[in-house]
Amino acid sequence: MSDRTQTGDIYADLRAKLGAGELPPGIKLKPADLQGEYGCSANTVRDVLMRLSNVGLVEFQLQRGFRATESTLHRRSDVARFRLLLEREGAAESMRLGGVGWEAQLAAAHQKLLHIERQIQTEGDLIPFKRLWNEAEWEFHETLISACASPLLIETFSRVYLQFRQQNFGQHRDFGANFFETIVAEHQAIVDAALARDRTACQRAIHAHLKRNILPPDGTAAA
Repeated sequence: MSDRTQTGDIYADLRAKLGAGELPPGIKLKPADLQGEYGCSANTVRDVLMRLSNVGLVEFQLQRGFRATESTLHRRSDVARFRLLLEREGAAESMRLGGVGWEAQLAAAHQKLLHIERQIQTEGDLIPFKRLWNEAEWEFHETLISACASPLLIETFSRVYLQFRQQNFGQHRDFGANFFETIVAEHQAIVDAALARDRTACQRAIHAHLKRNILPPDGTAAA
């Protein structure tokens, strides 16, 4: 395996662990420990951690090293607001520009996500499916905006989505069956509106999907 391939694999694995909360927000990331885990050089680990800091999943400070980005209600709210702006615009443009191929991809991504969410509901536990669900949910939302004809919007959304996921899992919320009953309905509303090319309904559904993560103007969490 080449150094470049190895670095890519390590980056992908750490990104998935950070995004799924397998490496909790705030935890210290020691290159020496990760070097042993991945069987690579310390320089390779440092390079990967610096790349992850560029997408907001890792924080780096001189003399203190690397840590997984802290999770707070205010940071989660800020990330959610930005995600909302990007996703609403990306979905609107995709509905305007996307063809039958985009519709088919979106419907397929939704069916995959729905299958996983139904399984989580049946089991009543997200933990065994966390990474699988994380990847499927990302695929659905990325497909939703994929026809927007703006590579910059898609790239920025990818970074913001990863930060959102990290912030969300870091808040120790209840992700049981009741949570997924709501999520299933929200995803269904988004896909139905998108396939109907109803911009207003789709943007409203995206807002309904994210609003629980956004603090009110006074900055206080709901009781």
